[in-house]
Amino acid sequence: MFSKQDQSQFKAKAIDIKTIEDQLNNFKTGFPKIKLKKPATIDDGISQIGEDEQEIYQEVFTAHAKKLSLLKFVPASGAATRMFKSLYDFLNTYQDTEDEYLKLLCNKGPETMFNFFDRIDDFAFYGDLRNIITENKMDLEKMLDKNKFKQILAMLLTRKGLNYANLPKGLLKFHRYKHYSRTSFEEHLVETLNYTKNVKGDAQIHLTVSDDHKELFEDRLNKTKATFEDKYNGKLNVAYSVQKSSTDTIAVDINNEPFRNEDGTILFRPGGHGALIENLNELNADVIFIKNIDNVVPDRLKETTYKFKKVLAGILLECQSFLFDYLKILEEDKNISQDTLTEMLTFLEEKLCTKAPANLKVEDPEKLKKYLFSKFNRPIRVCGMVKNEGEPGGGPFWSRNSDGSVSLQIIEGSQIDKKDVRQTNIFERATHFNPVDLICGIKDYKGDKFNLPKFIDKQTGFISLKSHNGSDLKAMELPGLWNGAMSDWNSVFVEVPIITFNPVKTVFDLLRIEHRNL
Repeated sequence: MFSKQDQSQFKAKAIDIKTIEDQLNNFKTGFPKIKLKKPATIDDGISQIGEDEQEIYQEVFTAHAKKLSLLKFVPASGAATRMFKSLYDFLNTYQDTEDEYLKLLCNKGPETMFNFFDRIDDFAFYGDLRNIITENKMDLEKMLDKNKFKQILAMLLTRKGLNYANLPKGLLKFHRYKHYSRTSFEEHLVETLNYTKNVKGDAQIHLTVSDDHKELFEDRLNKTKATFEDKYNGKLNVAYSVQKSSTDTIAVDINNEPFRNEDGTILFRPGGHGALIENLNELNADVIFIKNIDNVVPDRLKETTYKFKKVLAGILLECQSFLFDYLKILEEDKNISQDTLTEMLTFLEEKLCTKAPANLKVEDPEKLKKYLFSKFNRPIRVCGMVKNEGEPGGGPFWSRNSDGSVSLQIIEGSQIDKKDVRQTNIFERATHFNPVDLICGIKDYKGDKFNLPKFIDKQTGFISLKSHNGSDLKAMELPGLWNGAMSDWNSVFVEVPIITFNPVKTVFDLLRIEHRNL
């Protein structure tokens, strides 16, 4: 089926033919839909931590952090094109006539072009925009007065000016301070220095970036690194990696045959953020904080984030302590009492929210020990959950697993059967969603790293319709990083304040009060 040219292409991407064949089979058969049992809610899967407990967990983290390696992991690849979609649409369609200008004046909603130009000086990038326009022998204020909107947008979005639509989100100016402005990348550096420092003051952060943007990140870091290290009394250790080409997925035509480019080569597409489990798997740290590049706030709102990062990490360390003790007992003690086994099963079901399958014979000690060991000896994550106030994001649910157990999972709408009324009803009753606020433990009770790809549910990918050079095709995304890629992890869900979640999905989000340094 595959030519020598195809096989050479696979070899160059480090993808074996078996993987290609599995992907083609997935296009033909589709992925099975997740079977939701019920939404996870407060007191039924999501823990609500009182103020006294918050203080205790912060102390647990602080006490342990001195002897642990801590690291922050930030997915930061990809351009900010979608963030500026409405501006690009306006740039391409606005006719600069009096009638269109009058329509613009009449449409004054919070996410309208009138609001964008009326409040343009509220954006942190305003100074840079004005300067580059001045360098091009123009005057921004006069351009605004004369309604030269298309020229202004061209200077903001394209290579004529700041080229914002083609830069990664991490390098866009998000927040303005008294004497300077910060990119979202720099806000993450500040966070890193405030909760991942070890006893020596070293703070580690790892970003996944594209090859095209890595040098730009390094340039930005070189300009501000010393300032942040001096201000926050620490040393930044910043590392980067790119999404591996071996995680790209084959594209197919509408007949599920490999989609070929004009030169006869097969078209591959990036496998989505789930591919980053491979990047995560190459890191070595005791505790890893995961947070998206666009979810940052200015300094005046950071303390709550710092606090709950420590709270979640404290919960992780407490759970790990129990797990490691239990695993050592299961491995070393040949005569574990029934009471101890019952205690372990209770911990699994109540603290780790994994309900044993109905066919598990609790009265069979050897079978129960083997089951408990397999469930305890897995990576662990503590996931922050915020109340659902209309923002998009994966939701927390109880879901049935292939081994008959029921556990907590983060589920996206694309993973369920929308034609199933009962499943849709369960999905719509979710009270919380995941803001990609994860604290991860990737080492076992012996201190060895888990092989993270071993814990992926490969049946949780999804297929979507795309186009390439005017031709329709089908594309496949791998199981999402915090969905299927972590499906077989131990998961603990904890409610966190909504103020810890302030993503920037469109440029208008930067006008929200949460992103203003008042």
